[in-house]
Amino acid sequence: MSWSRIRAVFFRYLYVLLKGPQQLSDLFYWPLIDILLWGLTSVWIATTHIEANLPLILMTGLIFWQITWRGSVDISISLLNEFWHRNLVNLFSTPLKMSEWGLGVILLCLCKLCITVAFGVLAVYLLYSLNVFAIGVAFLPLAAMLLCFGWVLGFLAASLIIYWGHQVESIAWMIGYLFAPFSAVFYPVSVLPEWAQNISWCLPTTYIFEGMRLLLKQEAFPMHYFWISLGLNILYLSLSISIFHYAFRKSREKGLARLE
Repeated sequence: MSWSRIRAVFFRYLYVLLKGPQQLSDLFYWPLIDILLWGLTSVWIATTHIEANLPLILMTGLIFWQITWRGSVDISISLLNEFWHRNLVNLFSTPLKMSEWGLGVILLCLCKLCITVAFGVLAVYLLYSLNVFAIGVAFLPLAAMLLCFGWVLGFLAASLIIYWGHQVESIAWMIGYLFAPFSAVFYPVSVLPEWAQNISWCLPTTYIFEGMRLLLKQEAFPMHYFWISLGLNILYLSLSISIFHYAFRKSREKGLARLE
């Protein structure tokens, strides 16, 4: 066994790690996200009376968040697959329109989402005897709002990837969870500090998760929450698609081959 070869391997991967801030996400970003999410959830549980249906609230929040994250990651990962297989230039040298590509990816996202949600709901029921569909028919419109915001994040991540390429590919996984602490997935908005609450109420997901908890507590769902979420989703989705089209056009002018 050669110490010099061991040292060479160590420095080979160390230099890759230090290549850019996106390489450091495993060291700082994900631990911070976990600390924020579960720390704030613990604070909420410790400072309020224990909810009788707390496990159902947490599990439903987890399934609902998977809808947003799946919508986000599928769009950007589909684009990254073209990078990894060096097929980006081949794909967009055809008569394929960007709108056609986007709709095709969204259709795939819907198929994968149905499988993920069905599996998650079944697993929660078999393992914990909890019915995520306890909120009734409201599940579908609420899930649709979460999915729309996932697409917003997916197109934003795809915009960065199509412009800067491999050096920002980790954003595909990171961007969704960047908004998780502000979306009040597992805890009410009131747990957050005031400055974070101001950010939270600008996100369409916040209204859905707040409404979901009210439904599970057998309280009436504030319909204005749904309409605010819908309005924000329409605004953000329009902006994110416009940004993606702009980034793609600028990247194509520079040459898509440089990204592969």
